Amino acid sequence: MPANSTPRTVAVLGGGNIGRPIGRHWAAAGHSVTFGSRDPGRLRLALATDGIPATTATYPDAARAADIVLLAVPYPAYEDLLTATRDALVGSIVVDATNPMGLSPDGRIVSTLGTGLSQGRRTAKLLPESRIVRAFSHVMDELLWSRGTQQRHFWGMAVAGDDDDAKTAVAGLVSDAGFTPVDLGGLDDSLPLDPGGVLFPHMFTPADLRATAGLDN
Repeated sequence: MPANSTPRTVAVLGGGNIGRPIGRHWAAAGHSVTFGSRDPGRLRLALATDGIPATTATYPDAARAADIVLLAVPYPAYEDLLTATRDALVGSIVVDATNPMGLSPDGRIVSTLGTGLSQGRRTAKLLPESRIVRAFSHVMDELLWSRGTQQRHFWGMAVAGDDDDAKTAVAGLVSDAGFTPVDLGGLDDSLPLDPGGVLFPHMFTPADLRATAGLDN
């Protein structure tokens, strides 16, 4: 376990291209990781094939057993996931890595939430009794494992949330995944990392991330 880490019991809800590499990083760092799935048995076989030392459970059971939960399902499954796990997430730190991504008529990436509403704020409205932190959403999923292992802490990862203690805990998990956390501020400050924002879908050094997000102004 890295010296700056606290052992955590974490749940990764979703075993796809985002959840699997992040959960793999966390398991390698010594955290207790449970992957939530609609089909835990099938996912268990996939994790074993990849050599990921984690357990599997249904979405609600995985969420209920963890104190930090990562939302990492495809966005069309987002609302159903929250409906299934809302009660289990009461009091938990919830890391939202989902993206409401669409295309404008002229082919530009945009947020389907429209102007002014961040994805993190939307999740906070739907889970008012959870502590929401936005992270792991602006980096292309195919780079999450390779950059977090081959170039550890070279790349920045934006983090945003209204609860400072929750944000500190998630920053530790970002570091354990091999990235350097960069605090964007609160959930209303997290629009730059949503689809259509200046950080999406790109990788930056921590200094470039701060500059691009306007944190140095």
